[in-house]
Amino acid sequence: MKNHQITLVQRFVLVFLAITLLAIVGVGCRTAHGFGEDMQNAGEGIQRGTK
Repeated sequence: MKNHQITLVQRFVLVFLAITLLAIVGVGCRTAHGFGEDMQNAGEGIQRGTK
């Protein structure tokens, strides 16, 4: 019985870590994409200002 409980705890921890990792990756990608769009908009603003 004790081995079965340990296995369930290990599975829970692994699933929790996997979900956490996916969430961090997802937020990081979204943040990088937003940063890229901001830089593109800034570059376009500079180009408009120099014309």
